[in-house]
Amino acid sequence: MARDRRLPFLRRGDQHDGPGDRDGQRIASAMEELRHRSKATLHDRLHRVRTAFGLAVQAGLAAGLAYLISHRLLKNPQPVFAPISAVGTLAASVGQRFRRTVELIVGVAVGVLVGDALIYFVGTGAWQLALVVTSAILLSIFAGASVAIVIQAAATAVLIVTLSPSTENLEFPRFIDAFLGGGIALLVTAVLLPLNPLRVINRAARPALDLLADQLDACAGAVRDRDREAAQRALFRLRENKEELAALSEAIEGAKETSTLSPARWHRRGELTHYAEAAEPIDRAMRNSGTLIRRAVTMIEDAEPVPEPMPDAIGHLAESVRLLRQEFAAGQEPQEARERSLRAVSEAGRAYAEGVGFSGSVVIAQVRTTASDLMVASGIEQEEANRLVRQAFGENRQGEPAARNPAAHPPTAPPVG
Repeated sequence: MARDRRLPFLRRGDQHDGPGDRDGQRIASAMEELRHRSKATLHDRLHRVRTAFGLAVQAGLAAGLAYLISHRLLKNPQPVFAPISAVGTLAASVGQRFRRTVELIVGVAVGVLVGDALIYFVGTGAWQLALVVTSAILLSIFAGASVAIVIQAAATAVLIVTLSPSTENLEFPRFIDAFLGGGIALLVTAVLLPLNPLRVINRAARPALDLLADQLDACAGAVRDRDREAAQRALFRLRENKEELAALSEAIEGAKETSTLSPARWHRRGELTHYAEAAEPIDRAMRNSGTLIRRAVTMIEDAEPVPEPMPDAIGHLAESVRLLRQEFAAGQEPQEARERSLRAVSEAGRAYAEGVGFSGSVVIAQVRTTASDLMVASGIEQEEANRLVRQAFGENRQGEPAARNPAAHPPTAPPVG
């Protein structure tokens, strides 16, 4: 007979009811939640590692090549700045690497110019260092330079002043190393090891779209169960979407840069254009879904009527988001995502006809608006998306629902985005 390996207080919980049993259930529930969070955290960390793996390999290759070329070919006995420049270029925001390389070179040039000129006139020392750094920063700001150039100019000026007494001809190898490191970083990303831009975008899009789909699903369940706390949690979580949206926008910019610089990725330009155009409507869908969930919270608080099709409409929106991600990742025309968006609108029309309150009418309107955003993200023109949404909702040409319960309030928010 198999032994019961559970903790003693859990075994006792099966034998009698009482405080001990309730304590065991609460502790078991807490442990189960802890295990779930641990799995989620590990999954998130592994996802971040997979996402950053290509960048890490690129950085390692660029640093090694920069060191090798500076040391062996240019005979630099201490090629420190070349690999630093290479890694610094790759560590810049994806999509800004070419700009980062130019900033490195310009910043080094300004620092060398100011540092060398002032050393010639005032020599070296503590107050001279303060003067050189201050001058480099003010000159860069006066010229309208970016923050990166200002920082680079100041850092270069510091090295010039502190190392010039012990290192001859520092200015020339530092400038060459800056140019070499940045150039090699671009060479690695564009020619030697270009990342697949679509794969980069798919990985970045997944957290944003999964967040949206999960919170719409949570809202659908909360509306069905009239669970205000669950709807409020979904709203709070969806509002924390800045990191996911920033990662998606950055990935799109990086992919566009790769497709511009890398001959091997030129054939991806058309697909990348579609992704770039989808970023804005996805952002709008996030914001409109936030409004939807917020009004759902109020609808539950005010005990307004919840027609049966309403949570189904919200659930269809969630599934549309998942289908959009899957079809994007597979390189397919997102027909299923479009069909599911229109099904959400159709269910919203049924809910409206059955009768909704004030906040419920806003929820219905936001279902329509979000569905329109998702249709545009799938590649449909805005005007056509609006027409299809009105048709699925059951409106006539004047924009009035074909059949409506007299008790229902008219939607008070714009019907489509």
